[in-house]
Amino acid sequence: MALVLAAGDLIFKAVAEHNLNGERSVHLGVLDLRLGYNSGAAFNLGAGLPTWVVLAVTSVITVGVAVFAWRSAATASWPVLIGLAMVLAGAVGNLADRAGDGLVTDYLHTGWWPTFNLADVFITLGAITVALAVLREDMSHRRGR
Repeated sequence: MALVLAAGDLIFKAVAEHNLNGERSVHLGVLDLRLGYNSGAAFNLGAGLPTWVVLAVTSVITVGVAVFAWRSAATASWPVLIGLAMVLAGAVGNLADRAGDGLVTDYLHTGWWPTFNLADVFITLGAITVALAVLREDMSHRRGR
């Protein structure tokens, strides 16, 4: 699942780069498609750091998520596994994109939030899914179910 989602993210990034070159923007109501690039991590943190540092840190985090997901696979619930796959997909998608030129391609723009991409959506929704699933499981165990 993670590889399919990561591939989808990379395809969307390529399509955005091809079709949104220059100052072109597509208005979709609440969301606009507008090409941007991020040399840092989330919210452009670390943008001033050398590319190799950002690549190294994001690589270590991605490997850590992959190892955790692999070790959890045998015992985790389906919602947790799906959430971990989404987080891993987003991390792999952004890492693969950054590996080429040190930049992550962003194309989803709201005007009130930093421009982001599908990988960022996967990471966010995956983390929320894991957190909610773990909380639900913890509450069920406390009630004796």
